[in-house]
Amino acid sequence: MARGKSGRVVLEIGPTQKDELYSALIRDGMTLKDWFLGRATEYLRDREQRQLFSPDALAEGRAPYRARGAEGRGPQRAKGKRKGP
Repeated sequence: MARGKSGRVVLEIGPTQKDELYSALIRDGMTLKDWFLGRATEYLRDREQRQLFSPDALAEGRAPYRARGAEGRGPQRAKGKRKGP
């Protein structure tokens, strides 16, 4: 498919699809150019986002806090009999 250096995008679709597309755009108060640029921008933005489950997204850093017990001396221990020596 040829790709020129102008700012034009040319594509061929069926006459029925073209009529339906223009009718829907008119109902929504949009031009074909507005619609195309919005969709193109959305497509490019979504492609540039990091993958949801990439190794970087799954890696956890250090916790910014440490849980403390009621007396502020670290994690609270269960009271009762100790098991073991």
